[in-house]
Amino acid sequence: MSAELHIQALPGRADPLLPALDYRLIGAAVTLLSLGLIMVASCTLHRYEEAPFYFVIRHAVALAAGAVAAFAVYQVPVRMWRPLGAALYLLGLALLVLVMVPGLGKEVNGATRWIRVAGVSIQTSEFMKLFLIIYLAGYLVRQQGQVIDSVWAFIKPILLLTLASSLIMWQPDFGTVGVLVATTLGMLFLGGVSLLHFGALMGIAGGALAALIYVSPYRMERMTSFTDPWADVNDSGYQLAQALIAFGRGEWTGVGLGNGIQKQFYLPEAHTDFIMAVIGEELGLVGSLLVIGLFGYIVWRAFDISAVAQSNGNFFASWLAQGLGLWLGIQAIINIGVNMGVLPTKGLTLPLMSYGGNSIVVACMAIAILVRIDAENRRHIPDGPREDKTWAA
Repeated sequence: MSAELHIQALPGRADPLLPALDYRLIGAAVTLLSLGLIMVASCTLHRYEEAPFYFVIRHAVALAAGAVAAFAVYQVPVRMWRPLGAALYLLGLALLVLVMVPGLGKEVNGATRWIRVAGVSIQTSEFMKLFLIIYLAGYLVRQQGQVIDSVWAFIKPILLLTLASSLIMWQPDFGTVGVLVATTLGMLFLGGVSLLHFGALMGIAGGALAALIYVSPYRMERMTSFTDPWADVNDSGYQLAQALIAFGRGEWTGVGLGNGIQKQFYLPEAHTDFIMAVIGEELGLVGSLLVIGLFGYIVWRAFDISAVAQSNGNFFASWLAQGLGLWLGIQAIINIGVNMGVLPTKGLTLPLMSYGGNSIVVACMAIAILVRIDAENRRHIPDGPREDKTWAA
């Protein structure tokens, strides 16, 4: 199928008076954002009698900031991101280092993951996800042949990943490290890295993560408790047990919006890490499948957008769309898997839905970049010099 035919078949071309955007992708993201706001309200209105809308207002402000950030990012041509990759990666490292500065880093629940700037808390690791993907997309274009054949060209991005992961582990934030590692490995695999090199890297990464778990009794407890949360239901298995009870109460259609019990007395962090359990309780299997389906659609569209960009010869845009799709999909899978007891308990937000301003803003930026790539696909806008088109995927 030619690029022109594929582009004509793309979704979202409803009204010729509207800009040629992927409105189905935008609609899926807006639906998740809206449902997230509703569920955050459901989880938090009972928490502070003197200020019942405290979390709702803050989440709404985050949504507004995300909309502004998305609009601004959409205005940037995709080709402009490529030369900024290295600078953005260094900016991400600098932000991670600032977290370590006494008086600047902000500690919450024993973790120092934020810096306070002009009264705003910035979770630096959230931005590092986006910055690293932009850098890797440019690197894969520049070093495509070398990444396939050269061990050193394959190792260089891994060293940069290791440096960023080390700074994030200092906070500590094991969940974000897992997302970064999985996304990077996925991009390198799709970039054509040899199976031998990829297998060796998987072994090294798996061994390193296992070592991090082994040397930390807290992580080891989480790794073992998820296999049988009922064995220590009042301690290490408490969160997962309460989440499973929430899903059990929801059955097919849920107990009704706002009628959940687990969020009120039992389930900690219901509006952040375990928002999916509240959805399962109040909206049931139907609501849970809706959320999973919307994330699945966003990931599918990211890879479809990538395929069209590649057919147009825009390889940077193609790798960038794949990286964004991998990141959003992997983080959603981990969060939902943790809520359902399929994966070990780990603090990680559900993209576009969980309470947390930084997570919302960065996820909105990612969606905006995908929409921009799709818009340029429709207009056949190249993302770089002609020499970038000399290799075949």
